[in-house]
Amino acid sequence: SWSFNGEKISGWTDRLTPTHRTQSLMNMNVSRISCLFGLSLLIFLPNQSVAGVASSVREEVFGTTKEGETVVRYTLRNRNGMVVRVMNWGAIVTEILTPDREGRLQNVILGSGSFDDYRNGFGGSAAVIGRVANRIAGAQFELDGKVYQLAANSGSNHIHGGRKGFASVVWSGSTVNVPDDAVAVRFGYHSRDGEEGYPGNLNVTVTYTLDDENRLTLGYQATTDKPTIVNLTNHAYFNLAADGDVMDHVVQINADQYTLADRQLIPTGEFADVKSTPLDFTKPETIGARIERLKPRVNGYDHNYVINGGGDGLVFAARVQESKSGRVMEVHTSEPGVQLYTGNHLRHEALCLETQHYPDSIHHPDFPSTVLRPGQRFQSTTSFTFSTE
Repeated sequence: SWSFNGEKISGWTDRLTPTHRTQSLMNMNVSRISCLFGLSLLIFLPNQSVAGVASSVREEVFGTTKEGETVVRYTLRNRNGMVVRVMNWGAIVTEILTPDREGRLQNVILGSGSFDDYRNGFGGSAAVIGRVANRIAGAQFELDGKVYQLAANSGSNHIHGGRKGFASVVWSGSTVNVPDDAVAVRFGYHSRDGEEGYPGNLNVTVTYTLDDENRLTLGYQATTDKPTIVNLTNHAYFNLAADGDVMDHVVQINADQYTLADRQLIPTGEFADVKSTPLDFTKPETIGARIERLKPRVNGYDHNYVINGGGDGLVFAARVQESKSGRVMEVHTSEPGVQLYTGNHLRHEALCLETQHYPDSIHHPDFPSTVLRPGQRFQSTTSFTFSTE
């Protein structure tokens, strides 16, 4: 570990590019040393280190897409020294540096210090997912009497907006004027009519705001010129220990019910109580306590929870606590649901809490609607607050 002007920074060799055990991430090992060196230069810049200094936003060129577009990364720092880095490719959060109970800063999401890793298929990025997050049965939907065919990129179903979606495109980016106790950057994307099979020209923005309460808030907005469907989320993979797996992470979810799903994880339209099932996180419990009871049907948690009181203003959705570091993360959202995913393709090295409308909502009239029409504005807010105990 190192120290700079009183700020302790540790765990970079273990946590810069986590040891993902999937074929799509094997190429990351080659760039581990170069990524570490590049990030070390950034970390030790004086305007990026000491808690108690003025909050700031800094931007830098992070890479170039295969099409030659410039990718810019923004570094947001609050007065406590917490750091969030986010780039305009996929509006992806590449790092969240938060202190443990000893004040040591570590990255608590899966990410890389090299854009090449993302360009070549990084399998755990904290990207904005759209136009519609999660699954759509049969890779098609009907709206106002017209059937729209989408990419079948999850078996016979559609998932996470298609083959590229919003996660693999360049967004516009700019800093935003906010109150003195916060810093912010806003990204915008114009999704063309017919893109990935969806109707309507959709204008989307997502604003990342970091305040002095160590709270990262994501504010989404979207408008359209034709009837369409929208369901936006961020797919961040969290590991509050900054190493190892998340089996000992203690999770609480403010949900008495979840949406039943078939073997392809498509909702049946029914709701079920979590009580007396492995899905009951109404009281704090470790991820690993009951995960084996879900197998072999699913290799861990990948379930949509119906948030108590969700969909009507900002409410408490979930809490995650990691005992060794002392880190705590609380999630609040205006969305009606949250998908708990335990990185099942990454041997549970991280967990996701994807705030969202329910999967396949377009096929279930009793679910909160994902339909957006001209003259309407899609708005959604989710916050992640970090602390220690």
